[in-house]
Amino acid sequence: MTTKLTALALVMTALGSGACVPTAKYDLAVKDAQQAHAADQQHSAELAAAQAEVAKLNGQITELTARIADREAALATAQGSARDLQKKIDDAIAENNQLRAELARLGKNADALLAEKGSLSGALADAKARLEELRKAQAASDARAALFRQLALKFQKMIDAGQLKVVLRNGRMVLQLSNDVLFDSGKTVVKVEGKQALAQVATVLRTLADRHFQVAGDTDNKPIETSQFPSNWELSTRRAVEVVHFLVAQQMRPDLLSAAGYGEFDPIASNDTPDGRAKNRRIEISLQPNIDELVSLPAGS
Repeated sequence: MTTKLTALALVMTALGSGACVPTAKYDLAVKDAQQAHAADQQHSAELAAAQAEVAKLNGQITELTARIADREAALATAQGSARDLQKKIDDAIAENNQLRAELARLGKNADALLAEKGSLSGALADAKARLEELRKAQAASDARAALFRQLALKFQKMIDAGQLKVVLRNGRMVLQLSNDVLFDSGKTVVKVEGKQALAQVATVLRTLADRHFQVAGDTDNKPIETSQFPSNWELSTRRAVEVVHFLVAQQMRPDLLSAAGYGEFDPIASNDTPDGRAKNRRIEISLQPNIDELVSLPAGS
């Protein structure tokens, strides 16, 4: 800009003074002025562009500064949350350690408690199974007791007349009929009085559907030795078979009956007295338990 003004001033001075300036110098001065002017314009444009670039950079710097401020604020917040979370974790660990210390003081720890829980669960399952078996046993016992009462009522007249007894022996209901009512001494033919008693018994027993019965003969300890009966076993067995035949004749099912003889080896009273020996001379009709009544009790019961 200064060069341009100087050249232009020289030209104007020359013209104003009327001095004679050679054309070549004039043209050269003009050219120099034009070049200086062009250079000045280019410099101004470059300056303006530089100023615009500086302004743009200043804007970017401002924006980046704001973003950095936001990031620093977010980081500070995150650090605060992390500290809070770490404190919660530390508190939880401290509480857990305190609980474990308390369990240790009581002589327990978490693993032992879990193992104990498993053992208790197994014991509870065993107890439930045992209780269920006991309930089944109780139900079977109640059913037998009800049947016992039912038979006792049906045979009440015969019981009152002294013809039979209804008792429980070895977990089975047993009808006991005296041999003195059924047989003469040393004989196996059922007496008239005995047939009447057995007929009444058959009438009741026929009402017990699908129930098996065992007829057993028993004697006192006085030995018998004849060609027909070498011992009391043969006598007691023959009497049991005779009663079975009579019951079948009264329409009892033969497949539900069996016979046995025990001789003098299953006494219910002392053979030292006449009364005791009379009690031992008997026929027993036992009600055999059904399969569903044979409840297995749990081990240790």
